Amino acid sequence: ERYEVTGIRNGWKGFFDSDYETLDNIRTSGIIDRGGTILGTSRFSPLAVEKGPQLVLEKVKKLASTGLIVLGGEGMLSVAYEMFRKGLPVVGIPKTIDNDVRGTDYCIGFQTVVEIATEALDRLRSTAESHHRVMLLEVMGRYAGWIATYAGMANGADAVLIPEIPLSLDWLCRMVTNREKKGINFSVVVVAEGTVLDGKTIGSEASAQFNKRQLLGGIGKVLGDIIEQRTGLETKVSSLGYIQRGGTPVAYDRSLATSFGVRALRLISQKRYGEMAAIVGNRITSSPLSEVAKGIKTVPKETYQTAQRFFG
Repeated sequence: ERYEVTGIRNGWKGFFDSDYETLDNIRTSGIIDRGGTILGTSRFSPLAVEKGPQLVLEKVKKLASTGLIVLGGEGMLSVAYEMFRKGLPVVGIPKTIDNDVRGTDYCIGFQTVVEIATEALDRLRSTAESHHRVMLLEVMGRYAGWIATYAGMANGADAVLIPEIPLSLDWLCRMVTNREKKGINFSVVVVAEGTVLDGKTIGSEASAQFNKRQLLGGIGKVLGDIIEQRTGLETKVSSLGYIQRGGTPVAYDRSLATSFGVRALRLISQKRYGEMAAIVGNRITSSPLSEVAKGIKTVPKETYQTAQRFFG
């Protein structure tokens, strides 16, 4: 079954700006290897605007008689669920490098960012070993350390620090010191930006609040200074920042995006609104958006313990 597809530019904001585009074969030809989104995105929510949900409902009826597909992370899909409760015929597709959406094992973009972070760690390892240094890499992950855990596991990092597991500075400094005593004169550490340090998260003073959530980043520099001061070992810090968000998607993400798209259209054709495409195990399936709205998916202790076997 074929559909006429209209793209809404810049997320929910496109409904208010009347910014639409027909997504035909010509417009979408050759985009499969492009990162990012051809439609743009925003953090705008119709729920925060007076009569916003009503306006969206009215415009969707005019634009898409069949239904609306929403692509995004936990925040975007939670809004989609609230709009579904207000009568919007919507299905979801999980797309976030953070991989923190409930109801699916993986989200579009996660495998690509893990590849990027792993390559960075591999490069830092060779530098650390050559120059006898502690090398620390800061990656994204406000509230869940999926990127740090999987990249650290793939690299065999000597420590992985994530928001879900309290950080012991004493253990970390003792670990790198003991490696030096054993004749292993380098260490590689990966840290998620939302890692708690002495009971606090480290955020940018210039942008302490954004949508009521702290913008994080900078913990790598703070942690690197502490390690060097306490151990006397030369410590260098790198932050991937927005480098990890762009570039060409890996084959897994391209295939996953294709599978999710087909699944979402099937959900639309079956009028199974209020659900999202998902992968559980190796099976493409669907999950209720109500599951996403319960909060983020954090790294299970068992998964972290697998990476932990390489520590020290």
